[in-house]
Amino acid sequence: MSTDEMRQEQQFITGLHARLDQLREQAEESVRDALVPAGNGHQARLERDVLVAEQSGLLSAIHAGENGLCFGRLDFRDGTVHHIGRIGIRQNDPSRTPLVIDWRADVARPFYLATGHTPMGLRRRRHITTEGRTVTALHDELMDLSDPTRTGHEGADADEVLLAALDAARTGRMHDIVRTIQAEQDSIIRAPHQGVMVVEGGPGTGKTVVALHRAAYLLYEHRELLARRAVLIVGPNPAFLSYIGDVLPSLGETGVLLATLGELFPGVRATGTDTPAAAEVKGRAAMAEVLAKALRDRQTVPEWATEIDHDDYGTLFLERAMAEDARWRARESGLPHNLARPHFAFHIIDALTGQLAERIGADPFGGPNLLGPDDIAQMGKEIATSPEVHAAIDELWPLLTPQEFVADFLAEPVHLDDEPAGLIRRQGGPWTQADVPLLDEAAELLGEDDSAARAAAEAERQERIAYAQGVLELSAGSETYEFEDEESEVLAAHDVIDAERMAERHEEADHRSAAERAAADRTWAFGHIVVDEAQELSAMAWRLLMRRIPTRSMTLVGDPAQTADIAGLGSWERVLEPYVADRWEHVRLGVNYRTPAEIMEVAAGFLRVHDPSYEPPSSVRSTGVRPWARRVGADGLATAAAREAGAARAGGRVAVVAPAVLHASLLTELPDAGHGSEPDLTRDVVLLDARQAKGLEFDTVLVVEPAEFGVSDLYVALTRATQRLGVLHTGDLPVGLGELAAADAADGRGQTPR
Repeated sequence: MSTDEMRQEQQFITGLHARLDQLREQAEESVRDALVPAGNGHQARLERDVLVAEQSGLLSAIHAGENGLCFGRLDFRDGTVHHIGRIGIRQNDPSRTPLVIDWRADVARPFYLATGHTPMGLRRRRHITTEGRTVTALHDELMDLSDPTRTGHEGADADEVLLAALDAARTGRMHDIVRTIQAEQDSIIRAPHQGVMVVEGGPGTGKTVVALHRAAYLLYEHRELLARRAVLIVGPNPAFLSYIGDVLPSLGETGVLLATLGELFPGVRATGTDTPAAAEVKGRAAMAEVLAKALRDRQTVPEWATEIDHDDYGTLFLERAMAEDARWRARESGLPHNLARPHFAFHIIDALTGQLAERIGADPFGGPNLLGPDDIAQMGKEIATSPEVHAAIDELWPLLTPQEFVADFLAEPVHLDDEPAGLIRRQGGPWTQADVPLLDEAAELLGEDDSAARAAAEAERQERIAYAQGVLELSAGSETYEFEDEESEVLAAHDVIDAERMAERHEEADHRSAAERAAADRTWAFGHIVVDEAQELSAMAWRLLMRRIPTRSMTLVGDPAQTADIAGLGSWERVLEPYVADRWEHVRLGVNYRTPAEIMEVAAGFLRVHDPSYEPPSSVRSTGVRPWARRVGADGLATAAAREAGAARAGGRVAVVAPAVLHASLLTELPDAGHGSEPDLTRDVVLLDARQAKGLEFDTVLVVEPAEFGVSDLYVALTRATQRLGVLHTGDLPVGLGELAAADAADGRGQTPR
């Protein structure tokens, strides 16, 4: 019976992949055919572009979903059978009967929610394990205990599949959990997309991967809306984004933008580093008002008057009162700085024109001005085109870019107390992640004067129209009429289309995906935003993100207990109250799937010293491997780290988590560990600091010099391991880890020889 069941599932999987190959070939053929020019008509090109986009998306989903294509089967009491997989596939016949159901479909929910107490109509639930296209194992769960049928693949433990997945060696990339979604996770994944959902959970609770599956579900459920507006995933650092980068593609979703906060201002990539104190100052909510005041300082007036040389009319005097009136009028427009500048310029030019008209046209006998309206208008045009006048206007109300304005502000941070100003003062250098919200705020204050771009676009449009008109005239001139007395029944091109419409049809279409267009557009409004490690973001960072999601459709992921950045708000109430008041939903994940009980006991004991009320998530498994700590001499630290990391490599991937100041010395003994802002997480051994390790997991973690970490950073470092945890230290261990060293000393594992 067992062999028959395996054979049947293997036949099904083989047939399913054959159908997948067929779909792939059809999509590839469609793309090839579509790329062959089929005509120059606008409609033909539009249809081709749509077809290429659709088939390319299908190909991406096929390639991404092939691994583990089908992972489950549902046998209902009424005899219905459904196979569950990463993407939905139908038979190639008129019936279009589903071969495999997409895991996000409602009919697939019993795979994640059914229990013996609430079977949801199920008789049996089957987990199918494959390697490539080969079925390697089956695991059946009986929902109807009265059913006498047995397959030989029934498991005594319903969590067997979950535990096997948790015990699997790590690869340096986060895997999806589509085969092992738990009930509490499923309810979050399928929650309505409107509004803000906060997913909180301690280390190892799967909050990140749940949020990613939620993004995949929302793209499935609201395809038209979210595919058009795109989904944004915001991560804490490039290493983290690399780590999670395969999850959504493995679920067939490729139209998502992954970015750090430092990548959310087009044209800027933040590679610099701030001190924690400087980042905290830049992240304060008050910085918005500080920047606004600094910008008002750039809208100046002369102390008395500015002399402007004019070739035809002599010297003009731009007086203080004149400039003050123009500035007031420009500010009253309510427009951003750059967009209000034309108002300022208009009033200055108008006032100078009046000044000059009064000087030239004044009647010496006190009568009305001798200049007529046409004379004054001509005079105004000459002043408006004067380079000297515009130079004076530029001095008083300069046209600014966000980069220019913020760079000038950081060089001299006005409207800040001396100490905060000193912390952030900087002359040049690369932009930092904390600078990006300042740039975004500056862009809002300045506005974008796109008049030149619009003028250029209009000029290009007129050229296309002129060209189209010439084509139509040429077409008309080439016509011959044999019967001049009779009206021709043959329609020429100019009879069915005019030059303007013809030019519009030949405009180049934008073939970029929504995610690509969003990445290049600061004002893009996303359909949904997922923020990981959300507790770390500053008030200014939240201002940036909220501008990009006016609908407030967000999934926020984090744990206030792990807040390490002093700029972070930590409290969800402090984050959300300015934007949605109390209209947000909060869920907490309480099960730790990553960290074994032995390691979690050590980490929780450490944190309780600093927060006695802390309640850690409950670990679902125990490995029987106790964490250890060893004291070494300072000159032997790198050697000891290399020895321990080398010994641990046989058990999977290893992370050496150490303070950044020690990385150079550690690399002398760990040259292949890599480091930097974007470490390669697929290496057998990788060197990280605690901030880089956030959200990641490894088979073995070696924490070096724990006393040098802050409380939150050390807690993060202690909770990254899925199997084994070791600690190397040269001085005393931090309070809360003393029992770890005492236990090792009792085993004779204390001092390591130099």
